Amino acid sequence: MSTWKRDAASGLIVVLPVLVTLYLIYWVFAKIAVLALAATQLQNPYLAVVLSLLVFVLVIFAIGYLMRTALGTFLEGQLDDAMNSLPGLRIIYNASKMAVETALSGTEEFQKPVKVEAWEGMRMTAFRTGQRAPDGRELLFIPTSPNITSGFVVEVDSEDIIETGESSEDALTRVLSAGFGSSEQEDIGRYIDSADDDSADDDSADEEDEAR
Repeated sequence: MSTWKRDAASGLIVVLPVLVTLYLIYWVFAKIAVLALAATQLQNPYLAVVLSLLVFVLVIFAIGYLMRTALGTFLEGQLDDAMNSLPGLRIIYNASKMAVETALSGTEEFQKPVKVEAWEGMRMTAFRTGQRAPDGRELLFIPTSPNITSGFVVEVDSEDIIETGESSEDALTRVLSAGFGSSEQEDIGRYIDSADDDSADDDSADEEDEAR
């Protein structure tokens, strides 16, 4: 295989993730700027975004301080009751609240990836939740690939959980990349060269058959 194909593939691996990240940052900034300009009536979008973010942070801290009081606890309970009385929306509310609570104050166990044998001879990547079922089995979350926001919650006996010792970054990289990625990047040219060599062998075999 020619070198330019390997160089192009390696370059795309480096550049495309950066471009996607920059685009997402631009998209989020643009959305905030539109809302900020409408709320503050400022002509400068950067000043409007900074002011809106500052107000948002102050509101978050104020509500957090309020939650430390008896009044805050009462108001939170009333809000939960009101949201849980709305059919359909209560599922979204409770799921998002649980996700935020787990992300901000979850245990170390939730960050620990493990593997389970879903069927004989086939293992799946899972994450501990730190919770247990009424019968004592551990609750694991098996994310789907490449969308890790969805998945399955399974109840597994502790002895059936396979410890891997790998980091969360390694496990998430594998799931997000549908099994193709690795935290330790390998030379993609090796796989491309191998594919081209196989193709060349097939072409040679075809030519020999035709000559016969």
